[in-house]
Amino acid sequence: MSLNNYGVLKGKILDSKYGSDASPHYQILVEGEEQTKYRVAVNIKSQSYPSEVLYFVSDQFQSEDLAALPNLPAGFTDIKNNNPDIALDFIRGNLFDPKKMVPLPADVEGPDNDLNEKLSFYIEKAQQEKAVLYAFGQRWGPENNTPDQYFGFTPGNGIHDIHMNQGNVGRWKRDNGTWQDGGLMLYFEESNSWVGTFLAFQSQSWCTDDQGNAVLPVEKCNYLNYDQANRKAKQ
Repeated sequence: MSLNNYGVLKGKILDSKYGSDASPHYQILVEGEEQTKYRVAVNIKSQSYPSEVLYFVSDQFQSEDLAALPNLPAGFTDIKNNNPDIALDFIRGNLFDPKKMVPLPADVEGPDNDLNEKLSFYIEKAQQEKAVLYAFGQRWGPENNTPDQYFGFTPGNGIHDIHMNQGNVGRWKRDNGTWQDGGLMLYFEESNSWVGTFLAFQSQSWCTDDQGNAVLPVEKCNYLNYDQANRKAKQ
């Protein structure tokens, strides 16, 4: 299977909230089309062992995949048929070197050492400088007249699965697919620069087939040994 409502949300950041043990998601309030509000829920802790989420950010991100983004309308855009002109795929898109990812805890004492703080640095900077956010993931809502549980706007509405969405096993295998990975892109208009943030779980395999399912277990193909394992898998 794959994600049902994969796409990209384009908008301006209005607010954000740290995640916690009770709610392990960093929350971002975004305004899209015609003042429509969305909540972006970003995982900061894995439900599978190990709990630390893999993180990579580039504040000088450059990719041909960004060429179509500025032409998108504000709000949520569905991405159908695994469209590689817009969609993200960590493995097939060669967006970054997986070995540069770092496992981070959700929230620990000390400055600039956990995922809450890493995400907050760029999100708050983007809010202050009115950068454009592009959040890739799966949409939910609108939820009739139910207010959002974190920011209170009505109706509740948003996007989640802001992480790699392939190579899953067990109960998350149903989410597997190609060209449907999540991520956060920030465009700073004044400096004409991009920041790309990418997340994955340590339990996910980096060797996947055309359906996004693992062809090698994570022990043999993870973010650290992906290149070598991928070559062996193709032999």
